[in-house]
Amino acid sequence: MDYVDKTLECQDCGTSFTFSADEQALFADRGFTNEPKRCPECRAARKQQRYRDGYGDQRQREMYPAVCADCGKDTQVPFQPRQDRPVYCSECYAKVRPQNRG
Repeated sequence: MDYVDKTLECQDCGTSFTFSADEQALFADRGFTNEPKRCPECRAARKQQRYRDGYGDQRQREMYPAVCADCGKDTQVPFQPRQDRPVYCSECYAKVRPQNRG
């Protein structure tokens, strides 16, 4: 199918933006049936806001206090620490985590 650039209006800010033929083809390849309702800037701002709000969940991720098993530094982790498993701060975890093999 041949696509032609379209001019759309952003529902958030009201500015006009181009929905290019390449973007239309990409949307179709991904199975999207609706055109975008927001300009690229508002889409990026919305995505960033959803990230700050907890990945679109509209609530903050609960963090738990812990002490790093390697350096002893106080840290916070996004899971309930257990006594039978070591917990690391982000710096120490980067040193001990398994590396992807590929």
